[in-house]
Amino acid sequence: MIIWLNGTFGAGKTTTANELVGLVPDATIFDTEQVGYMLGHVEKLPRVDDFQHWPPWRHLVVESAAQLLGYIGGTLVVPQTVLVEQYWTEIRSGLEKYGIPVHHFVLHGDPDTLTERIESDGETNTRFPKARQWRLDHRAAYLDALPWLTREGKVVDTARLSPSQVARLVADTVPAPSP
Repeated sequence: MIIWLNGTFGAGKTTTANELVGLVPDATIFDTEQVGYMLGHVEKLPRVDDFQHWPPWRHLVVESAAQLLGYIGGTLVVPQTVLVEQYWTEIRSGLEKYGIPVHHFVLHGDPDTLTERIESDGETNTRFPKARQWRLDHRAAYLDALPWLTREGKVVDTARLSPSQVARLVADTVPAPSP
């Protein structure tokens, strides 16, 4: 199965994913951003502001997840923001065709909490200085996507919960993996 942690930047997806692998048997993190970084080296792809706009990214995420699960089994934990409903539908539908159950969680925080988390993320802000502003700029897109996200995923308010509490809530919500 896949546990997909969606939500805007600063909601706690990466931290929660790291906590989840200790709670869900046979869980491993699949960082789908790496697929985007790989495609970024393909010179003939059009330049875009987000690798998710490349149809091959969405297709390769599905194929990679299916191949990984077929090879290593267990549960993939995917901490990845997807704010375009069409893109989410493509990914979810592709995984369903493989018979892979997807448990979609939307980690949510109020705007002030998200801003504080983004601005205080020292590691990302130091290593990728443009990332801070990019993350802040995408808060509006998240709010625009919230209506469909709440239909498609289980919303977890992370503003007043620790990452371990969020991970526990998610782990307790998904069914135990099949042997």
